[in-house]
Amino acid sequence: MSVVETEAEVRTLHVNKEIQIAAPIEVVFETLLSPTGIQVDLNLKLEAWPGGRWFRDLGNNTGHLWGHVQVIKPPKLLEITGPMMMSYPVSSHVQYRLVENAGGTLLSVLHRAMGLLEKEHMEGVHKGWLNILESVRDASQKKASR
Repeated sequence: MSVVETEAEVRTLHVNKEIQIAAPIEVVFETLLSPTGIQVDLNLKLEAWPGGRWFRDLGNNTGHLWGHVQVIKPPKLLEITGPMMMSYPVSSHVQYRLVENAGGTLLSVLHRAMGLLEKEHMEGVHKGWLNILESVRDASQKKASR
């Protein structure tokens, strides 16, 4: 048996994005708790209570745990901690903050992580969060216009 030792670099990630949504704060928060866009394609589920899971359901009791709800204060704050979409040693904290304003609701996401972050995730995570925010915006505005 051979033992291979390598050193891995511990990296940190900091993503801060926001989007203006022409919908009431309650509608945006409700939409945030429901899968939209890419989250539907990935079959992501969110249990909206402290300790609830955010996970990818692959059926037959299989899937990926993305995180647990750390804080939920409708309709202004949702925080999730866990590995997110990364299957290696990493710890993440995601904070969604909603602020009502004259144009509707400002939704911001702050994602911070540390661990053995792979370069692909470091490069792709910004686009992923933008896709999620845009899908929440589109779904919220569609609901609000009904």
